[in-house]
Amino acid sequence: MSSGMITPFLDAKYLNLETYRKNGQPVRTPVWFVIDNGIIYVTTPSTTGKVKRLNHSKNVRIVPSNIKGKPMGDWVDATAYFANESESSQAIKLRKKKYGLMAKLIGLSVYRKGTPVVIGIKI
Repeated sequence: MSSGMITPFLDAKYLNLETYRKNGQPVRTPVWFVIDNGIIYVTTPSTTGKVKRLNHSKNVRIVPSNIKGKPMGDWVDATAYFANESESSQAIKLRKKKYGLMAKLIGLSVYRKGTPVVIGIKI
């Protein structure tokens, strides 16, 4: 990964994640994220559409954004994968550190809908 490609994400609070349906139609979702060792990690319940779409295609696009998903830079092509257990554990710790109390509150309500899944994104 080019270190310059990840620079726009370093100070961002949200990114807009574009995943693709089976028919190729893009779906954009603003999400929280953390960066560790040059990999961007997104945590989501296992029951979300993002997880379903990533099972069909690992190709994604990302861009730093505001909470509503408005792009704050240029879209970047990337590849997503489902993180292993140690990566997931580290990403969840970093997420709690970055987003603090909000991460804990959101985690309590959102993850009742499904087991947390951590998605790694390589630019």
